[in-house]
Amino acid sequence: MTRPRLWFVIESRTDVRLVEGLAQDFELTLMMRPTVGRPTSVSQTPSTSVSIVDGPLRRVPFARRVASEVYRHRTEIDVLLVQGYSITALAANLVGRMAGLGTIMLVCSPTEAYYRSRRVAADPSSVFRWRELVGLEVLARLNAIVGQRYVVLSDHLRNIVGGHGSVAGRRARTLPVSVIPLYGVDTELFSPSSEPKAAIRARLGLPVDGNLIFFSSRIAPEKDADTLLAALRLLADRGHDVRLLHRSGGHREFAQRAATMGVESLVIATGPVHPHKELPDSYRACDICVQASREEGLGFSVLEALACEVPVVAAGVGGLLETVIEGQTGWSYAPGDADALARQIANVLAQPIEAERRSRVGRQLVLDRYEKSITFDQFARLATGLQSPRRSRI
Repeated sequence: MTRPRLWFVIESRTDVRLVEGLAQDFELTLMMRPTVGRPTSVSQTPSTSVSIVDGPLRRVPFARRVASEVYRHRTEIDVLLVQGYSITALAANLVGRMAGLGTIMLVCSPTEAYYRSRRVAADPSSVFRWRELVGLEVLARLNAIVGQRYVVLSDHLRNIVGGHGSVAGRRARTLPVSVIPLYGVDTELFSPSSEPKAAIRARLGLPVDGNLIFFSSRIAPEKDADTLLAALRLLADRGHDVRLLHRSGGHREFAQRAATMGVESLVIATGPVHPHKELPDSYRACDICVQASREEGLGFSVLEALACEVPVVAAGVGGLLETVIEGQTGWSYAPGDADALARQIANVLAQPIEAERRSRVGRQLVLDRYEKSITFDQFARLATGLQSPRRSRI
């Protein structure tokens, strides 16, 4: 049986683990919009061979190019996968219907909620404009009209896209929604280590003494780095020996924000590391992983931390409420509350036995629901079932 041919339309950035996972089950073609200042829209160079179709930088020309290329290659495509519910998704959904292609919108984040975070974030680089928010909401509803199916990462996102077909409070149309948390977690790579933390830190060149907090989110209004930095300041003022390890493409901006808040000496900020070769040890070297978000679709960082049995503190918002359950798998706090976050971090450090218990429960949750083999198998079955008989190849 020949593998189905999947085209994955990437309007923004995507994780290499998603690309590599899809390439195992499909003949994969990536159609990518360039990312400003980056050579590719994929977080790392894939280890598997994929075909690539490059598009223009601007969103509207990219959407037009997607429509043109997909229609031109329609006989070479079995399933069409497109990020989100943007103008590019609208173009893909329209041409998918014209060409008789099974088309899936992969929704990893609540776009409108992320955009609304700009209103409360003290970030001059992220300007909030009402007309842009209205435009996002209109696109969401148009995609709900012309689209065929959603794949979402969490129940939270299922509820969000389920409302896109509503007009004036009345449900006009409901598309099928499958909750599949792609790309999942490789629980063999992300696993507890028998090596002492001090040894891991020494090997990675990190401080051996004191408590280390891990934060790997990108710098964006919805990720709320400022609340975490404020909590770090409070912890230091209260006598806690803590440092913060940050790894992301926005590490320079993060370091600048730390300096502005007077905690630069407590922050170790570096660029992103390879998700297979280096990232697991970054979790294992730390005492706590924090996900400080104003909004969140799911949040893979906390799942990777729990898979390594590292205690987690997360904002009680969005998809994080499904994974970081207060009293069971981690500690939760009200988003934006730096004092509450500082108190929860202190609670974890003061209760090592309880922290170990919750982390073990958390790893079992990841094994049961978020292991990568489970999630990719679910998607492969769904996508293969969308092929029309005339497109199936033996």
